[in-house]
This record gives sequence, structure tokens and C-alpha cells, in this order.
Amino acid sequence: MVNYMPVVDVVTIKGEKVSQIELSDDIFKVDIKNCVLHETVVAQLAAKRAGNASVKHRSDIVGSNRKLYRQKGTGRARKGNIKSPILRGGGVVFGPDPKSYAVKVNKKAKRLALKMALSSKLKQKELTIIDRFELEKIKTKDFVGILSELNINNVLIVTDTKNENLEKSSRNVPGTKVLRAEGLNVYDILKYNQLLLLEPSIKGIEGRLAS
Repeated sequence: MVNYMPVVDVVTIKGEKVSQIELSDDIFKVDIKNCVLHETVVAQLAAKRAGNASVKHRSDIVGSNRKLYRQKGTGRARKGNIKSPILRGGGVVFGPDPKSYAVKVNKKAKRLALKMALSSKLKQKELTIIDRFELEKIKTKDFVGILSELNINNVLIVTDTKNENLEKSSRNVPGTKVLRAEGLNVYDILKYNQLLLLEPSIKGIEGRLAS
């Protein structure tokens, strides 16, 4: 049985078809397994958690170790030294300590999950490829107008190189993110309804994910 590489139209920023491009079936035609995608997204979100909440325990407090008053006979609570948790400024008993929330996922699984995420966008017809996305100046109105021409919203735009005009024009538009190919990740692909790839970025993506 012959496996044909998926062919996708390449359009301009006005939505006009200019050519077609063959996509690697090893990357854009992969069987999708939700468990692999879920594991990778969980790991990615867990890695973003700071985990630096911390309190000072009794041993961390600076102060004298002298007992404040005798153990019995005063009618007051039995206290040790000034570091006692029942005193203001004393140590905290069961407070949080710094911890890592990182979930380990091996490189092979991460790469596979990224291929699955890209394949899901192609399968669901939520993938658009344009030849270039050039703005003469930083202007949000022009950027929004192009998205309107393409009839897409809630979109992740992937570029091959730094595009300052595009990145700055899009930063105040809700439901939009511009990302360079080297930073492409599973969470952002699945988060946005549409995936918009600049044609030159595909080479970088395929080179990164080549088996």
C-alpha cells in the first residue's frame, strides 16, 4: 500500500492560493493518542509552576535558645524559647517548603506528542499555511485586518525567524500568539483553535522532528 504525503495549499495574506506544499507524513500524518498528548501537556504545565512557596521553621529563626520562664507554676502555657511557634515571630509548624513539580517525560515521547499535535490540526482542517506575513510597520489594525481576510481567529502563528513587526502588532490581540519554530510546543498548538504556519517555518519544524 502506498502512503501519500499530505498536500496543503499555500495562500497569501489575502487568502489567495499561490502554490501547494507536501508535508512529511512522518510528522503531519501520525496516529493520535490522547494519552500521550495529555501526559506531555501535564508535564509542560507542571514545569511552569514555581514551587518556591516557603516559610521559616523553628530552626530557621534567629534568636536565643534560653527558656523564657519556668515550665510549671506560672499558670501560662508551657513555652520553650523565643522561637516557639505559639509566639509571634516564631517558627511555622506545618508551612510549605520549596519543591519541584516537574514531571519527567522522555525526549522521544515529547517529539511524538508534538507530531501528534501537528497531525491533529491537519486532520481537523485547522491548519493554514501562508507564503509570508509581512507588515510594513507595527500596527494592530493591519494585523487584525489580515486575520479577517484569512477568516481565522484564536490562532497560533509560527514563524521561521524573528519578525518584530508581526510579534508587536499581535501582542494586544486576544486569543493570538506568535511563536518561532524552535519554541513550538504541544500545549500552545492544542490551546488555540487554529494553527497558522509561515511556509519557511515548515522546513525548521521538519528538521527538528526528523526521526
